[in-house]
Amino acid sequence: MKIKEELFHYFEKAGTKIKYSPQEIIYMQEDDAKNLYLITKGRVRIYVMNPTGEEVTLEIIDKGRIFGESSFLQNSLRPTTADAITNVELISCHLDDLYPYLNESKELTISLLQLMSQTCDHLSLLIKKAYTYDRYEKVASFLLEQTVHDNPNKDIINNTLPYTHEEIASLVGLSRVTVTKVLNEFVKKKYIIINYKKIHVINKKALSQLLQKR
Repeated sequence: MKIKEELFHYFEKAGTKIKYSPQEIIYMQEDDAKNLYLITKGRVRIYVMNPTGEEVTLEIIDKGRIFGESSFLQNSLRPTTADAITNVELISCHLDDLYPYLNESKELTISLLQLMSQTCDHLSLLIKKAYTYDRYEKVASFLLEQTVHDNPNKDIINNTLPYTHEEIASLVGLSRVTVTKVLNEFVKKKYIIINYKKIHVINKKALSQLLQKR
């Protein structure tokens, strides 16, 4: 879910504008969760470190997305790390400064409640995929979800994705080698076409059939 641009001014009144360069850390896992963030430009990666020290990407988000929802809970710690993928501009808000505007705008309040609900749904789906999807289903599901709508902020246009094999591997919880093998099989079956750093989905029906038993 994204916040409508006409609601951005509430965050601007309540918060502070901050800029980040690519690969710059916004916050780290186990940091105190004090602020909520609204992206106004660029792409942000949300990830966790597993027990072996590997980074597991949970989501890549862009303009209009809010993150840092753990700040809704008092005295909580960040369960994830967030860093900038591109040049990023965002608004950082302390909830105490945002609360007065919740009384002023019913739409803002509903948007934040929907955000919390969708975050829970997203985490539930990630858990389901991690424990019940095989490698083909994980990659197929990712390709289909990413190409439901065009998203110029992510450079996703006409069923074409800009992700590398390594980025997909991190997002779906597989090794890069495994993702490469799966994608190559999809190419042979003419489900997708791969060009330099671009994946073109050309047979959504076939990819969907891999998930029908779900």
